[in-house]
Amino acid sequence: MAAPLRSEIDNEFKWAVNDIYSSDNVWEEDYQKLIKQAGEPCEYQSVLTESADNLYNVLRELNDTDYLVERLYVYAFMRYYEDTANSMYQDMSGRAQAAAAKCAEKYAFVEPAILSMDENVLYEYLKDDRLKLYKHMIDDMLSQKKHSLSEKEEVLLAKASQVMSVPNEIFSKFNNADVHFGSIIDESGNKVELTNGIYVKYMQSQQRSVRKEAFECLYKEYKQHINTLAACFYGNVKQAVFRAEARKYESTLHMYLSDSFIPVDVYKNLINTVDDNLNLMHRYVDIRKKALGVDELHFYDIYAPMVADYEWKVTYDEARQMVLEALAPMGEEYVAKVKEGFETGWVDVYENKGKRTGAFSWGAYGTHPYVFLNFSGTLDDVFTIIHEMGHAMHTYYSNSNQPYIYAGYKIFVAEVASTCNEALLMNYLLESCKNDKDDKRRKYLLNHYFEQFKGTLFRQTMFAEFEMTAHKMVEEGNVLTADNLCDVYRKLNEKYFGSECVIDDEIAYEWARIPHFYTPFYVYQYATGYSAAIAIAAGILKGDKAIKEGYKKFLSGGSSMHPIELLKLCGIDMEKPDVVQSALDVFKELLTEWG
Repeated sequence: MAAPLRSEIDNEFKWAVNDIYSSDNVWEEDYQKLIKQAGEPCEYQSVLTESADNLYNVLRELNDTDYLVERLYVYAFMRYYEDTANSMYQDMSGRAQAAAAKCAEKYAFVEPAILSMDENVLYEYLKDDRLKLYKHMIDDMLSQKKHSLSEKEEVLLAKASQVMSVPNEIFSKFNNADVHFGSIIDESGNKVELTNGIYVKYMQSQQRSVRKEAFECLYKEYKQHINTLAACFYGNVKQAVFRAEARKYESTLHMYLSDSFIPVDVYKNLINTVDDNLNLMHRYVDIRKKALGVDELHFYDIYAPMVADYEWKVTYDEARQMVLEALAPMGEEYVAKVKEGFETGWVDVYENKGKRTGAFSWGAYGTHPYVFLNFSGTLDDVFTIIHEMGHAMHTYYSNSNQPYIYAGYKIFVAEVASTCNEALLMNYLLESCKNDKDDKRRKYLLNHYFEQFKGTLFRQTMFAEFEMTAHKMVEEGNVLTADNLCDVYRKLNEKYFGSECVIDDEIAYEWARIPHFYTPFYVYQYATGYSAAIAIAAGILKGDKAIKEGYKKFLSGGSSMHPIELLKLCGIDMEKPDVVQSALDVFKELLTEWG
């Protein structure tokens, strides 16, 4: 069955984007105001360093501009993501992106000017009560001084930002609007259109023929376009390498991690610790092969339920109730706010024709957060809801407790909030089946827990290793091609999944459909976040008041502290491999519990 049109979905299941702008016309008014402002020179450009007054005025103006840019940008792209084939919102999102670039260009002088100041004079200015708010931001700026460029060079890079985002835009339009996989035959013998949004549903089918057909149907399309997608990915890596070299970073990895002040050793410790424990992944693959009773385990068997003839289907209303009950250990205030979010337009629920794939949380300061879903009625969807609500609540607490410049939190800590919620849901579900007469539901949940470890800790680490390898290849002067990218990806799958899994030819093309690869060195944070979340959730469930109070401070911290320091509020030290290892030890216990 084809996905419905956007207009065919009830409004109660759509997010209330009008809470940002009441209409497209109101958006247009703010857009015209911003464009006019962006075209006017900043009156403080030549005198910023001359007084505390001038410094304050330009920082306030920049803050107000960023606030407006965010609202315009978020509204336009949220509308675009509702239906990526809608030409009007394609235009609005493109204009918002261009306006953001113009504003970045206009204020590109600010950081170089601040960095050019005598630090004694600068810190004397910062004693002004109006400027104390900006001290943490300026401290961070000064710590990155060696990577800043001259004013003219910063303007040039700002102008180039739109060009450098083109590979991501091409991939997004291909993956969300242009790609068509055709139809497959489902379990009931019906011919159904395969989409990215429902692909996982068919990969979880209990009928192997359905899984195999969906797998082959999907990757056939990526294979047909693999050279184009390789060129697209190569272009994205090249622009990252260019920026890293321009800013004198040791590598792209150093550049992307430096934004959150994450030591590179955190990334490498993750890969090394998981690599040292791949025997657990191989043990899981062997358990899966035996549970499915197959002679050969293929990649189209990797998501199949290990508990036969048992499906846990849920309606959206049931999913919401499960989420609210699972979050009870977080306290009444937290649960009440999540409930309010469900009832007041935070969530866009169902897939529709042209809608972007996947799930995410987003929003603009001054309004409530938003959650984007493609709900299809599986237990996975319940975990997706509670995951994205974790992001949304993190946004709610940060926005409520921090000024605009520190409300946005780094991705490294964002994944902790979302995966902590997932850990609480798993505990709730396992507790709910303790008195079951048979073992089916418990094993079903254990299977799901295995899937979390496989998908969040092992596979995201594999993705992280792929990214690190691909970027290093370009940094060493190599050209990325379809052949060498597929070869690297195939070998990683061989290493991670082991000898008991058949490495199907199609899996070599999987890298070409991963949207997060266009945000370099993002995915590792799912794995580190999951590891930290398991530790935090365990403390909350034990009733540890210090961890619970520390976690609320963490959620409220925004970017007022660096991520590594924020996590220390919860007693978590990510600079040591112990946190990842403790998560892997939990996985080992679960494998033993399966039997």
